[in-house]
Amino acid sequence: MRNYDVAVVGGGPVGSTFARHMAEKGFEVAILEKKKEIGVPLQCAGLLGKKIKKVNILPDEFIINPVHGAFLHSPENTVLSVSKEKPEAYVLDRVGYDKFLAELATDSGVDIFLNHRVEKVDSVSGVINLKNNSNAKISADVVVGADGHSSIVSGAFNPPAESFQAAQYLIDVGEKRFQKDYVHLYVDSRVSPGFLWVIPLSETTARVGLFADTSYQQLNVILKELITKRSELKGATILKKYYGVIPKHDPQKQLVKDRVLLLGDAASQVKPTTGGGLIMGFVCAEIASRAASKALENENMELLMNYSKDYREQFKKELKVQLMVHKIFKSLSDSDLEYMFGKLKQEGAEDIISHYGDMDSQSPLIKEMFKRGIIFSILPKMLSWRISSLWK
Repeated sequence: MRNYDVAVVGGGPVGSTFARHMAEKGFEVAILEKKKEIGVPLQCAGLLGKKIKKVNILPDEFIINPVHGAFLHSPENTVLSVSKEKPEAYVLDRVGYDKFLAELATDSGVDIFLNHRVEKVDSVSGVINLKNNSNAKISADVVVGADGHSSIVSGAFNPPAESFQAAQYLIDVGEKRFQKDYVHLYVDSRVSPGFLWVIPLSETTARVGLFADTSYQQLNVILKELITKRSELKGATILKKYYGVIPKHDPQKQLVKDRVLLLGDAASQVKPTTGGGLIMGFVCAEIASRAASKALENENMELLMNYSKDYREQFKKELKVQLMVHKIFKSLSDSDLEYMFGKLKQEGAEDIISHYGDMDSQSPLIKEMFKRGIIFSILPKMLSWRISSLWK
């Protein structure tokens, strides 16, 4: 049985980034990945906020388009247009980028084992049993669960995770209809607090998707309806279909037990408003690497708890605001959403969103809208009596 300083279960972008950090600190690291190929199949919209370049390495070759703005559509197609002078986000080749991050880990000395499915982890001893081979075991002083929404590692000491279903189509509209640097976002009470998106890859092709707390069958119905109804999508040819799962953010999730810690989707480290988690995951990979290295250097696994503490200190306030927004949208009807869009347009919110909006941090925008009184002009029709309790 081979022993490592660190064993990471899951070779996705967050797991491979954490593994690289640990290898660069001089530790022996292994990644156990159940798939035969990193990054396949695609299970992400591939739209990442500009902060990606601050929290990880992103070569230009994996950027399909920079994004400067968005068209926000109400149920009856009242449109809010928001934009920035500099790129606010990037549309990525996620399959290529995931492979690149895994290669960086390998180049740093990480051993990656593909087609290695974990069956059980002993949090006390650090022994990892591999499926379909009773004699195959790996042990590590620190074990990291970065194995996604249905994490085997997390399931050993957390209740089953709740999640949203997600579906996405690659489409071709056959003519130049898209502004490559603008995405389209559509609200619909049937999918709230989720939403639908159109993310152009070129002037003629795009990723069209949504996530919601419903069945894949219903997701397909809503997606096909969107393509039929919206002028920018009519007549589109569906080239590929993708399906996935997005974990719901769980502020009560236990992130550390004995010599085990959780990262990324396995740790429910996703934004409640958008379901995105990669940038948060990369930041958490760095936080976790600091705690893990100290625990190993001092031979004291209790120091792993610093990871949980530092993560919550950094993200608790922002996630609390996003959970508030999540709860509000979950309660809205289409007429509520239409009213909100009309009032926002009337109050000049497009300029405010353009200035204060941030894909990864909604609290500055919410704060500014409270300051200007805009929130109060749209809330009376939308459960204003609940707003104070949602801040708690």
